[in-house]
Amino acid sequence: MVDSGNNKNRRELKAILFADVVGYTRLMQDDEEATHKGISELTDLFARGCNEFDGEILDIRGDGIFAIFTSVVNSVRFASKTQDSVEEYNKDYPEHRKMRFRIGIHLGDVLHNAKHHFGDAVNIASRIEGLCDTGGVYISSSVHEQVKNSKYFSYEYLGLHRLKNIREPIGVFRIVKDATTAMRVASPRISAIVTAPGRNADGLLVRPSIAVLPFKNTTGNPEYEYFSEGITEDIITNLAKFHNLFVISRNSSFTYKGKMRPAKQIGAELGVRYIADGSVRTAGNRVRISIELVDTYKAQTVWTENYDRNLDDIFEVQDEISAIICNVCAVKISAEESANRERMLPGNHEAYDMVLKGQQHIYRYTREDLQLARKYYETAAKLDPRYARALSSIAQTLNLEWLFSWSDNPDETLEYALSLARQAVLLDEGDARGHARVGFVSLYQKHHEASINAYLRALQLNPNDAEVISDLADTYAHSGRSDEAVELIKKAMHLNPFYPDEYLWILGGAYYNLKQYQDAISVVEQMNNPTEGSRILAASHAQLGQLDLARTYARKTLSAHPGFSVERWSKMLPDKYPDETMHFIEGLRKAGLT
Repeated sequence: MVDSGNNKNRRELKAILFADVVGYTRLMQDDEEATHKGISELTDLFARGCNEFDGEILDIRGDGIFAIFTSVVNSVRFASKTQDSVEEYNKDYPEHRKMRFRIGIHLGDVLHNAKHHFGDAVNIASRIEGLCDTGGVYISSSVHEQVKNSKYFSYEYLGLHRLKNIREPIGVFRIVKDATTAMRVASPRISAIVTAPGRNADGLLVRPSIAVLPFKNTTGNPEYEYFSEGITEDIITNLAKFHNLFVISRNSSFTYKGKMRPAKQIGAELGVRYIADGSVRTAGNRVRISIELVDTYKAQTVWTENYDRNLDDIFEVQDEISAIICNVCAVKISAEESANRERMLPGNHEAYDMVLKGQQHIYRYTREDLQLARKYYETAAKLDPRYARALSSIAQTLNLEWLFSWSDNPDETLEYALSLARQAVLLDEGDARGHARVGFVSLYQKHHEASINAYLRALQLNPNDAEVISDLADTYAHSGRSDEAVELIKKAMHLNPFYPDEYLWILGGAYYNLKQYQDAISVVEQMNNPTEGSRILAASHAQLGQLDLARTYARKTLSAHPGFSVERWSKMLPDKYPDETMHFIEGLRKAGLT
């Protein structure tokens, strides 16, 4: 503790936590006595947790709790465990009576005297709590810096946020419990790539570039959010088929959902000249789509249009929008690309609707959402057994189930995924999704050439698909072609500038294969969740002769994955050449892993 110099206020470095009840006013209006009782019981729960993790509750005001912790790690452990306890408490209540909290944590100096705790750090923690989603835990970048190597959690970066009455923007992270799924979540980045998207090394524009922002649902019913999101995603997919147009990936575009930012700022952050934005409103069998195309360099709208159509005409509207955008952006369309635009449409609109509902869940990367997505896709396939997109989407859920180790029978899961993906390709050879699903399974069945060929066909059909490009880069890295993998993953980063940790993992692994160990270390250290890259860090430091650091990362590997074994890991690697597997195993063993 340090005296601030005025003999009254003192200053301490603390982890500061704010929590408040979501919908407190509504709960009180609904049942004041029950709400007061619930708040009292949950406050006791918070108090017990604080005592367990050496924290101190300083203030309780109605629906809000203010606490401090000496240990930053303990503050995050407390917050996560408490959210679990609150959910357990809520099991006895109907949905409209459940009490859920938002929690925000910041690390900074706290000024205090005999009566009060105050200062910018306290205000920042309070503002971060206000950003938080229901049931979530958000932390500042100062907290993340202290806990990022902890074995307990994983983290999703939400970017810099300007907070009320705080001069400098603050980096904010969301706590994520599953490290494997966190690897695939979109994240704002400070890109190390010098050349801007759509430009050459001299900065000269070589092709038009565009981002399609998530269309707003103006129906007035949140349940129709899936439809506006699905329409947006399909327009992105349509535009991504053109080689002469640079199209930002869905994952990066969707990080702007619900955010109001100037077009010029979005253009600069994503590195694009044009952004398309719009809204979707449905009523019965009618749909109204409004769209505008903005030149971000000039901050001018260059095209607007409203479409009032029957839902049965939705595919024609999507094609028309894509064609007009290409025309406005002066994109040259080849005969082959015109042919690739032809799609095999579902036999009925309900099957398409089911696919869009599934799409809303699959990118959330939770086990429950993955299961929901599959149910929707399976319903679509039953409604139209010849709907290739439904089959390839089911295959995608199976691939992810296998990847996240959520399958009880991994080999059967991959085989079923491959069967569905091949059916999809047979039904619609022009659908890039089916080819990509074949590519994924083929790699992990160690059919490297089949995987490469499937991905190359997918990219021929959809050259701007960052997910396919990154997956092909991964296949190249396991096929003795790591130099090509490096170039491909950098291309994926251009198309998906808010790329997930997975891209850095693939790039780090490729650099390791090329024996560029320092590059591998530099890349993996940029991950939001560097603990997941500890294997590469351990092996790379060992190969550089930095054995103390190598052993440190070996211990982190064992801490995060207690059952880790070099022999078991070597069997999981889908390398084409045994020498590359042994190269990695050699690094791990030098680091002290067995």
